[in-house]
Amino acid sequence: MTNRRTFIKSATASVFTAASFPNIFSATSSKSYFTLGKVKGRWLFKDPKGNPFFSVALNHFDSATLRYPENEHIWKEKYGNDQIRWIKEGVVPHLKDWGFNSVGWVQEVTVKQQAHSANWTYEEYQALNMPYFHMLPFIETHSWNPWHKNADLRSSAFEDWCDYVARSNCTRFRDDPNLIGYWYSDCPTWTWNRPHNKWRGPMFDPDKLKSEAGRKAVYDLARHYYQVAHDAIKRYDPNHLIMGDRYEANMPLPMEVVNASEGLVDVISFQDFKDPATHLAEWHMKTGRPVLWADGAQGVEIHDHTGRYPTDKYKENSGTWYSEMLEGLKKNKGAVGAHLCGAYLRNRQRARGLLGEQEEPDTENNNLIREANQGMAQWVKTFA
Repeated sequence: MTNRRTFIKSATASVFTAASFPNIFSATSSKSYFTLGKVKGRWLFKDPKGNPFFSVALNHFDSATLRYPENEHIWKEKYGNDQIRWIKEGVVPHLKDWGFNSVGWVQEVTVKQQAHSANWTYEEYQALNMPYFHMLPFIETHSWNPWHKNADLRSSAFEDWCDYVARSNCTRFRDDPNLIGYWYSDCPTWTWNRPHNKWRGPMFDPDKLKSEAGRKAVYDLARHYYQVAHDAIKRYDPNHLIMGDRYEANMPLPMEVVNASEGLVDVISFQDFKDPATHLAEWHMKTGRPVLWADGAQGVEIHDHTGRYPTDKYKENSGTWYSEMLEGLKKNKGAVGAHLCGAYLRNRQRARGLLGEQEEPDTENNNLIREANQGMAQWVKTFA
């Protein structure tokens, strides 16, 4: 069987055709994990049972939203002050009802330009008992992060840190067939920054990209970063896919950075709150590699695409826009997933969610999201 982990050792995606993967969805061992391959001319995940899989996920889960003074009674009376019970009895039934087949990135906005909520533990993912992705904090130069400095990617300290992160996480996750793969940074500021993190500057000086020497330098730096992170993971977990960074699709992204990840990252992932269907098609055309819409949504009426969430207004997820994006991704032969920037619960910072503070559903849009997800499930069956 040829899969993505075999593929990245040998050649670029454009060399292969569907005929190159005649048995891509055949089980080959008693214990299998998610892999990648082509079938009928397009990239798709393969689940551990050998079925084609397109990841339709929800992002951002934080039970603290149920612990405002006005709604804490739900947390205590319905879930018994038990995080595991909340996941099993609250999160999972809703996800399945809405037609999601996986969980993307669980960390949630807490306070603007402050830390996101904590990542889930291995035990919490076990309570989920669904396919999921896990983020590894190799670097913390997320676009929304104003307090971490840029890491010295070439230092021995960075290599030691990556080894620690992989050792503390991957040794626990490596035998879990529900884990699809590992992400790194959310919207890393490679050659740009936001006003709140201007003090640290971008990870690489964009002015240097004007020269051939500068473009080679950013490639070499990115290649070293992806190599160190890749090797740290594989040292402790040879089983799972590597998703790499979640790039911001609407900010500058040098091709040298993306090209540097070839062979070390399995899927190119993007956050996109504007037009992921169009932008991911462009990136697949440029690279021939599988692509994934890792985060994004359109809020009804008041969303301005800046990523800012006003605390004095609530937003509804546009189920119509979400449906249109899924239809667009179907036409992209490199697209392997679509992850809605939920959130699961609407808190007073993100101000958007499929459920409100009292767990009341956004019925109109949730129905459209459910219908779109169910349509994707039927579509994926045509590749079996």
